[in-house]
Amino acid sequence: MGFHYRFGPADLLRCRFAVSPLWETQEAVRVLLRPHRQAYHLPWLSRVRSAAACLDLRPLWLLMPRSGHNPDLLSPPPAGPSVTFGEELARVRAAAGDPEAAREDLRRALVCTPGAVDGDIGRRMLADPARAVGELADLYERAWELLIAPHWTRLRALLEADVLFHSRRLAEGGLQALLDGLHPDLRWHGEEQTLTIERPSHHDRELGGQGLLLMPSAFVWPEVVGGFDPPWQPALVYPARGIGALWTAPAGPVPAALAGLLGRGRAEVLSALHEPASTTALAQRLGLAPSTVSAHLKALRAAGLLLPFRRGHQVLYERTPLGIALTAGSAG
Repeated sequence: MGFHYRFGPADLLRCRFAVSPLWETQEAVRVLLRPHRQAYHLPWLSRVRSAAACLDLRPLWLLMPRSGHNPDLLSPPPAGPSVTFGEELARVRAAAGDPEAAREDLRRALVCTPGAVDGDIGRRMLADPARAVGELADLYERAWELLIAPHWTRLRALLEADVLFHSRRLAEGGLQALLDGLHPDLRWHGEEQTLTIERPSHHDRELGGQGLLLMPSAFVWPEVVGGFDPPWQPALVYPARGIGALWTAPAGPVPAALAGLLGRGRAEVLSALHEPASTTALAQRLGLAPSTVSAHLKALRAAGLLLPFRRGHQVLYERTPLGIALTAGSAG
């Protein structure tokens, strides 16, 4: 039993990571519906409660059954490693151009929720699927604006840090080390070249040379989600590392010794880089102006304490071994 991804030789070379703002929006909407997903997100829920009350999310919730099909047209896998919400939403809206395919995709999800097909909302969706796609896209856009966009810098920093961590794990230990470390429900069977998600049902998917798309998510915990029917690339969505600290306040004061050595501002920036981050993410994390953070980063880099690297359109910074040693030593 389980959900099986079967790899061929070409698939092993075509696995890739991506971050999807549309997926995070979808899963945030699902968190509002599923209490078992809310444990790590109580501070966020408190912040968005009034905004969420302004949204009628029932049409989206009807398409989020506890088990069964979720419409692929509402969450197509991202085309690249770093796409914008607008780019992804445009692909959702394009699904209205094939009303029959849209109707079938929506119907498959609605039948998984008792009474949804015969309810008023479900009947309206199936009667005019092109219009339904447009209305669902509009609703996702509002959910993005109210629930996710104000927090996207923080969320993106978490997701990109996860990608960096697992990319290094892949480089150091190979595909088995990567896949075995993503989620307890995942099992890699090397001899069979098969990845299994432990499930009570059975499903096989030949990757067919497309490889596997790996997407970290802040909101999918505690689950791991697999799927996407053709023509989409097979995808696996897993909980990002570090979600337990996602909504926590910044750490306490930096050690006096480190502040005395570097100056308080630079010491705060160095201490905040417990995981790689961009200038914008650090500025939000520390409550400082981006220009101020940029100046501190430049000085820390010149001192050999940080290294920059590019991830998509962003430049992220991480501590060098000397930077790690300084922060560790000053905390002792």
